[in-house]
Amino acid sequence: MKIAVIMGSDSDFDVVSKGLKILKEFGVEAEVRVISAHRTPFQALDFAKNAEENGYELIIGAAGKAAHLPGVLAGVTPLPVIGLPIKSSTMDGMDSLLSIVQMPKGVPVATVAINGAENAFLLAVQILSVKYAELRTKFKEYKENMAKQVIEKDEKIKLKIKN
Repeated sequence: MKIAVIMGSDSDFDVVSKGLKILKEFGVEAEVRVISAHRTPFQALDFAKNAEENGYELIIGAAGKAAHLPGVLAGVTPLPVIGLPIKSSTMDGMDSLLSIVQMPKGVPVATVAINGAENAFLLAVQILSVKYAELRTKFKEYKENMAKQVIEKDEKIKLKIKN
């Protein structure tokens, strides 16, 4: 199980790092790179064209502003690509979101919320769980633990209000 996490800029790392913690929890290997669709386009194309051959099973592309990176990667790889729009200094990240989500027919990119690293990486785990049963089991446990946490919080609030 190996995925690639490609960031358009090292400034995206603060957001991406939240998702990397999730991958560690699930035991999924990730290689993290900074490759720009605009500043190093040939490197981006080369990486994506060879990703499957190099043992990757999925790519997460994180980018802000004119966030073409996930689409460029998806344009040349058969692997699933998840786009992670990064909030930028302009337009509160809406420019990033729209750049990623509005892909043309035939070039799908699954897109999560602006700065939604946790969901991007959880979606990666879910996609990989189709092939790896142990990930499906861990994901079910993850969801059960989330439910338990909500139930515990509910009980605490009820006690707080009662007192």
